Amino acid sequence: MTIDRAVLVFAGCVILASLLLAHFLSPWWLLLTAFVGLNLIQSAFTGFCPAAIVFKRAGLRSGCAFR
Repeated sequence: MTIDRAVLVFAGCVILASLLLAHFLSPWWLLLTAFVGLNLIQSAFTGFCPAAIVFKRAGLRSGCAFR
């Protein structure tokens, strides 16, 4: 698995988890969904993604987007 795919899987899991938490606990959890969305947008423009740094240190190989 590449860093790119790991970032996408991680973002998708966090979004799904926040949607479940918002449904069952509190709608304030939707702020986590908004945070993930904003982070994906800024990383598309800047190339900086904190999750990509963590995955790179974990030993995943580089993809096209994050090196």
